[in-house]
Order: sequence, then C-alpha cells, then structure tokens
Amino acid sequence: MVVAEHLHKSFGPVHAVRGVSFELAPGQVAALLGPNGAGKTTTIRMIVGFTMPDRGRVTIQGADTATSPAAARRQIGYLPESTPLYPEMRVREYLLYRARLYGLQRSDRGHALSRVLERCWLKEVANRRIGHLSKGYKQRVGLAGAMLHNPPVLVLDEPTNGLDPTQIRETRQLVRELAADRTMLVSSHILPEVAVLCDRVIVISGGVVRADSPTERLGRAPGDMNSYVLQARVQRAADEERFVKSMGNLPFVQEITRDGTRRQEGEWIEWRILAKAGSPDLREAIATAASQGGFLLRELRGESPSLEQAFLRLIEPGSDGGTS
Repeated sequence: MVVAEHLHKSFGPVHAVRGVSFELAPGQVAALLGPNGAGKTTTIRMIVGFTMPDRGRVTIQGADTATSPAAARRQIGYLPESTPLYPEMRVREYLLYRARLYGLQRSDRGHALSRVLERCWLKEVANRRIGHLSKGYKQRVGLAGAMLHNPPVLVLDEPTNGLDPTQIRETRQLVRELAADRTMLVSSHILPEVAVLCDRVIVISGGVVRADSPTERLGRAPGDMNSYVLQARVQRAADEERFVKSMGNLPFVQEITRDGTRRQEGEWIEWRILAKAGSPDLREAIATAASQGGFLLRELRGESPSLEQAFLRLIEPGSDGGTS
C-alpha cells in the first residue's frame, strides 16, 4: 500500500507539486501521467524517498518516508527512466552487488539472482558486460535490479523504453504477473501502452491531480464528446440533404460529417455524428431515425474518446479535470 497525502514541493519560486493525494493498493497497475513540467517526476521522487515533501507525507506499507526512510525504501523497487548501470560490470556481478546493497543475506542472494535472471529473460547474457548490451537488455537489467529484494511496491518509470515489440509484450505480461500481489505505479509517455497495461490512470498537470480514474472510464469522462460512425445508402443528393436533416434533428447531436470521397449515387456513404457533452447513447435513436426516413444502414457503431484525447482535454489550460 502506498499513501500520498497532500504533497507539496517547491523549488525556489516554482511550486511544482500542489496538494497531490492518492492511495495505491496491491493487485492494480496504476499509471501516473502528466506533461513535462507537470510535477509528475517530482511526485515520483517523493514517493521513492529521493526528495522530501515540503508539506504532506508518503507512507509505504505503513512506513513514513520522512521519519522511517530506511524502512520505507526497503519496501520499494524503483526503475528510473535512465537506469544507472555500471557498464564495466557483468550482469551477474552487478545484480549480486545490488543484492548486497539491499542487505540480502549471503544464503538468499543466489536464489534472488536466479529468480530475476529467469523472470527478466537475462540468463543468456548473465556473464556479459553491461556496456556491451543493447538498450533493451540494459532496461531488463535495471528491472531485475529493482526486483531483487522482492519488494511489495514497484515504481517503474518508462518500463518498456527501448524494448522491441516482443520484449514489450513480455514486459507487459511480467508487470501483470507482478501486480497480482504488489502495488504497482507506472509512469509512461506512451499512452497506447498505458491503455493496455494499466487499470487506473492518475493525471497530474500544473502540480495538481486533474483526474484519478479507471483507465476505461477516463475516455468517458464528463465533458468528452461521444462519436458515432455509420454507413448509410443515400440514392440522390436530395436524399442526402434529408438524411443530414433527420440526423441533425435528433437530441444531443452537435455535428454531422461525411466521408469526403466522391461516390456514385446509390453507393454506401460513411458518416460521423458527434454528440454533445453528457449525451446518452444515441445508437437506438440514430437507427430509428434512419428506418423512419427510409434509409438503409449497413454499419452503426459508437466510439469513445481515446485515452490520448481524454488526456489532452484534462491538461488543457483552464481545465478543472475531474475524478471518477
């Protein structure tokens, strides 16, 4: 369990973090998102104990990072974006060195090493120098180092950075497995990756939490616009005008656009209907209006805003954000 309570942090005149609060429980992969300068990195550094808050507190498994820093840090595995590695050391040598730093007993180090080499797919390079490894392998070495002491809390900053598609898929699987009995916090700039990997999204902008929501609900946050795509057969130009008018008369419809491709009369035309904020599901109303107007529909589907669209809306200047 990680609890951040009313965190504030200033650097000279810059108030980087302004009252950030959230709780993270085991069994969930939470993402911390924010644009550059939003206070995201400062928040992470306060959670892992690298920076102390000016006000507020962070507890890791009940240990306060300010009053019991050693106890709190023993509960955390941290993978920073730029993993600090020793290029002249071999992978096995480096991980054993990390094990000693964590205070693992000699009798436990061999088992811990075997476990992380297996789980991070490093067995084949265990005896190679880190400086000779690819960026993807170096990322895996950093992840293995963060997992050596089997911590209940893992904080991963850009965990798939530099990995190829196969490695990204494997890392996703590993993170999901680790989350079963751990508290996981992931920071990433790759929003499609967040959408696949994370159950929960915390958006920080301007030093404050703009949204804290399950990932699938963030794309349906209040104020976002729903979109509907349909294919209809319209015989003549006059019928096209009648179709647009019939759809435009529906409650909550804000805009209707069509595929700009020129088509012959009688062919299927694709349309997009944008609904006003807070509207209900309009698919039944659209289908009913088309039927009453004598228009055939071949396709009708609703589209929720993507995570990227929701994220950009939340960080817009003047946005109040929201929580769900």
